[in-house]
Amino acid sequence: MKERLLHLLLEEKQMHLKGGLYHKTQVNLAYNSNRIEGSRLSEEQTRYIYETNTILSEGEEPLKVDDILETINHFHCFDYMLEHAEEDLSEDMIKEFHRLLKTNTSDAKREWFRVGDYKLRPNEVGDMATTLPTNVPQEMKKLLAEYLSKQEIEFEDIIDFHQWFESIHPFQDGNGRVGRIIMFKECLKHNITPFIIDELHKWYYYRGLKEYKAEKGYLLETCNSAQDTYEKMIEYFFPEQENGQALT
Repeated sequence: MKERLLHLLLEEKQMHLKGGLYHKTQVNLAYNSNRIEGSRLSEEQTRYIYETNTILSEGEEPLKVDDILETINHFHCFDYMLEHAEEDLSEDMIKEFHRLLKTNTSDAKREWFRVGDYKLRPNEVGDMATTLPTNVPQEMKKLLAEYLSKQEIEFEDIIDFHQWFESIHPFQDGNGRVGRIIMFKECLKHNITPFIIDELHKWYYYRGLKEYKAEKGYLLETCNSAQDTYEKMIEYFFPEQENGQALT
């Protein structure tokens, strides 16, 4: 099944199938990844945007335009990722993820922000310093060269890449969302069950990133748990037949 997952997701996308794994993944990934970064949209509002291209009002709390735009952008970015999932990662691809995620947002109106390109100003993640802007191109090339030199990519290699990417923090903002899209892509490319970090577990995720160099177990455990959850989603939508062969 893992070997066929990308094909199945692309097939459902092309069919415009409602209520399938592709549909659920789009909503679930956009909701959780944006929510981790501070979006106030609910999962139901995210689903409503995806299914109807309209907004579902909940109570009197005003909605941020950027939350809505970044949700729509995430749907487009996920589609682009699926279409290029079998290709090797590159700086151009990673920059395109960022461009798609940030297009038309308020950040895109700030010239210094550089949508789809590396940061101009130093930034932090949590209370941790990240790579200085002048060193980002060199560090990204080093990260990609080391990753792509591996003969076989395993689950832990993808998590290693993610932690290193987030410690570089190459973009002014949006690094977490780009990083999680990359992890999903690389799992698909290398026949590894992908996963979605639940926003309810974001503090375990943050802790895992922060303490990764000293103790990999925290982040690996969080990602493994998320992987188990996605595996159950796959099994629900594609149950095995009695002879053990997955349904097509």
